[in-house]
Amino acid sequence: MDSAETPDCLIVTGMPGAGKSTVTRLVAERIPRSARLDGDFINRLIVSGHVWALGEPADEAARQVELCNRNLCMLANNFADAGFAPVIDWVIPDRKQLDFFVSLLPARNVLFAVLAPGIEACQHRNTLRDPREQFDFDGYEDLDADMKRELGDVGWWFDTASLTPEETADRIIREARHRAVVN
Repeated sequence: MDSAETPDCLIVTGMPGAGKSTVTRLVAERIPRSARLDGDFINRLIVSGHVWALGEPADEAARQVELCNRNLCMLANNFADAGFAPVIDWVIPDRKQLDFFVSLLPARNVLFAVLAPGIEACQHRNTLRDPREQFDFDGYEDLDADMKRELGDVGWWFDTASLTPEETADRIIREARHRAVVN
């Protein structure tokens, strides 16, 4: 994962509760020079006028998702230019958004890992979170179907249902360069 010359840009996605935040934190801690970029954090920088990604009005929600994506890529490029491997934690639901990321990271080797423990595991993991961190989401079936249809042949679909976060992070460090390359 860590290259002294041009750091890879790792994007870790998956449904709510898949383990993105925990795993990206652990991955970033294992790379000697890294920066963890949390899409939820970047999105919450909008204090007044914020619209949730699936909120209304839909055109404003889409505009804010694109703004978040642009900001994540700008930060990733800035950190990579300074020698830090960017590790992005964000839900990327379709090929259009992934292609947008790749277009804004042209000088980077983009690695794309989809944490895919299954709907039941995601729902269960969400119940284990601190109540302030729980995500009220009832669209798992639709999101799962959309992601598989749109992104099923891209990157590394990694079933993490039987792994601890530490085991998942260790495998990402060892295998992402070979399994998660975006074509």
